[in-house]
Amino acid sequence: MEVLFIIDPLVQLKAYKDSSVAIMRALQKRGHSIFVASQGDLYIEGQVYAQTHKIRLDDEADLTEPNWWTYEGGVHERKLSEFAAVIMRKDPPFDMEYYYSCHLLAYAEKFGAKVFNSGAAIYSHPEKLTITEFSQFTSPTLVSRNMARLKQFHQEHKDIVVKPLDGMGGAGIFRVAQKEVNFSSILEMLTQNGQQTIMAQRYIPEIVNGDKRILIINGQVVPYCLARIPLAGETRGNLAAGGRGVAQPLTARDLEIAQTLAPILNERGLFLVGLDVIGDYLTEVNVTSPTCFVEITEQTDFNVPDFFAQELEKRLNLV
Repeated sequence: MEVLFIIDPLVQLKAYKDSSVAIMRALQKRGHSIFVASQGDLYIEGQVYAQTHKIRLDDEADLTEPNWWTYEGGVHERKLSEFAAVIMRKDPPFDMEYYYSCHLLAYAEKFGAKVFNSGAAIYSHPEKLTITEFSQFTSPTLVSRNMARLKQFHQEHKDIVVKPLDGMGGAGIFRVAQKEVNFSSILEMLTQNGQQTIMAQRYIPEIVNGDKRILIINGQVVPYCLARIPLAGETRGNLAAGGRGVAQPLTARDLEIAQTLAPILNERGLFLVGLDVIGDYLTEVNVTSPTCFVEITEQTDFNVPDFFAQELEKRLNLV
């Protein structure tokens, strides 16, 4: 089958650890053809089209070097509905261009395109806000731009974390302990003086043991997570913030959270989801471009990219 990836420019990817590249390699190994396009290559002219390039990944390539793929032929102007699957793998941030792209993908689905994750499902599930649907699994949480209310939340819980709703990679996350003298300045900055809504959560001390990324693929829970353990003195486990990734089996609580959310999110058009769990608490539901495929595969006996490829074939009724 022909599979189109909506993705960042290939030259920007760190292929040796990139989950999208790992998925491409797994699909190609199973005999499928890979096409790529960027957000800017999408357009509507009656239907949704893309300017696409067919690529071939070199099975023997050194993925730390730039020449891990080659283009096959020139530009292919194709309807998205002509592909067996369209994989949305554009990295955040989720800005207005991302939002528009998701609308184009949702429109393409009306003409028969099979998009994973569904465009409508992506824009309907803000990654931080979606946890509020599952409050039975979350630490006490407040979403507001009212600084008085945020200060009251801090006074009640003493030790909290505040963060922007559109951040990624740990950017803009602050831990605010009981006697933080800069709290007002932090709130002014994050809320843009009360004009920007943010999230506050009670601090979860178990962050020292890692911010766990749990993957759900086609409603199936991957049995291992990647615990992203913060650097000494840090409160953020994100790999982009210097965290160290350690794969480990899911705990009973991890499974409870993941198995509860998996069928619900899968039914909504979310083929691939990355749950973030700290201790016993759900902190984020990642739907844009979840990662950690390579780290889990390298450290365990579970091949995540190949599992993704198998589940995609099942969804498309190819097996």
